[in-house]
Amino acid sequence: MIDVNLIRNDAAAVHDRYLKRGKDIDFEPFLRLDEQRKALIAETESMKAQRNRVSAEVPKLKKQGLDVSATIAEMKALGDTIAQKDKQLDEVNAQIRDFLLRLPNLPDEDLLPGGKENNKPIKTFGSKPKFDFPFKNHVDLCRDLGLIDYERGVKLAGNGSWIYTGLGAQLEWALLNYFVDSHLSKGYTFMLPPYMLSYECGLTAGQFPKFEDDVYQLANGEGRKFLLPTAETALVNLYRDEILQESDLPKKFFGYSACFRREAGSYRAEERGMIRGHQFNKVELFQYTTPDQSDKAFEEMVGMACGLVEGLGLHYQLSKLAAGDCSDSMARTYDIEIYIPSMDIYKEVSSASNARDYQARRGNIRYRRSSDNKIDFVHTLNASGLATSRVFPAMLEQNQQADGSVIVPEALRKYMGGLERLVPIKK
Repeated sequence: MIDVNLIRNDAAAVHDRYLKRGKDIDFEPFLRLDEQRKALIAETESMKAQRNRVSAEVPKLKKQGLDVSATIAEMKALGDTIAQKDKQLDEVNAQIRDFLLRLPNLPDEDLLPGGKENNKPIKTFGSKPKFDFPFKNHVDLCRDLGLIDYERGVKLAGNGSWIYTGLGAQLEWALLNYFVDSHLSKGYTFMLPPYMLSYECGLTAGQFPKFEDDVYQLANGEGRKFLLPTAETALVNLYRDEILQESDLPKKFFGYSACFRREAGSYRAEERGMIRGHQFNKVELFQYTTPDQSDKAFEEMVGMACGLVEGLGLHYQLSKLAAGDCSDSMARTYDIEIYIPSMDIYKEVSSASNARDYQARRGNIRYRRSSDNKIDFVHTLNASGLATSRVFPAMLEQNQQADGSVIVPEALRKYMGGLERLVPIKK
């Protein structure tokens, strides 16, 4: 959530920043609730002070032999009133918290307003591959090379599902090993998070309560559990309700997980095969930093995600997203978009994002400053490093040859037993 004092001090300025996201938010109801909260606090504190003062006098009056029954009755009535006021305060606080939890993050000032139409490519690596033969799409390549069994994937789990088989499974695992080794070499700590998470994890990440329908809820789970949509949802909760020391920051992690998303599974032509599915594999980068190191951490993580694609020799572009295209939890996002020749479009394989203190406020994740011993909120950042379900198709399509074979990127060969080329299977 955002700092509530920003709204209290200048609601108009906050309103204008949200307009960059295309969100016209009326803060007047919130400000009225906030004033009601202040009035209730002042009223109850005054009554509690009166009760404490009178209660302290009762024993003295008793010692003097005075009748205190009327005073005790009065304090009991006052206590009942205080209880009612406390209940009202709890209800107002709950409404305020719900309002704040549903607010998206404030976009960084330098972002362009609007949505996808204002996303701006800021870097390109390599060039679009040119073919002097009729090239194939990744679905046909996967079938011809015996890498993916789409039909049995659908039989097992329905549309939007597939099975990696034989060399396809090895190639998928080679990608994951390549990602893991790359991140280990940069000093990041490897994490394997649980796939079932509690409701509080989604709340801290900023996915709940607004996007609860986008995840797979476990109806028979203990509490309100769900299947994680990304390892970020787990990693951002590692230090929930904890206070870190500044000397411990930054903390750098990466996690592997399968990812489960209900909103996936569109069947447009541009999302055929494995471009969009209900389950896919992803390695996720994550950092906890101090606010002053936040921008440096972001650039580092963008560079790492880009480096992975460059290490595979694949053509991509890096785009700076406009405010309205950033996810609700993020203050800024750069997308690494890989080129899919058969579609002649770029598809995101990594979103590198800075949440600033938005997630930390939701999860009460803080650190103690070394300079003055004061407590402040950390900044949290994440980047896919990478999602395989789009790297895999792009890798096949960009590296295909006239004879139907596909060149294995050199970076993956050591994980494939030295295999340099995938060749069509005999039918």
